Amino acid sequence: MVSKKQLADFGYKAFSGSMMLLTVYAGYLCSVRVQRMLQHRRQRENAPGPES
Repeated sequence: MVSKKQLADFGYKAFSGSMMLLTVYAGYLCSVRVQRMLQHRRQRENAPGPES
């Protein structure tokens, strides 16, 4: 039989683990977005403008 404390500890570990995974995934998505934004900015800077 599982005690209430063991059940609460398992729930806490599962919850905190899922929050950690979400944080890591959000950081990955944010870094990919920033990388794409910088890449588009570089492409616009290197593209010939209407003045040439």
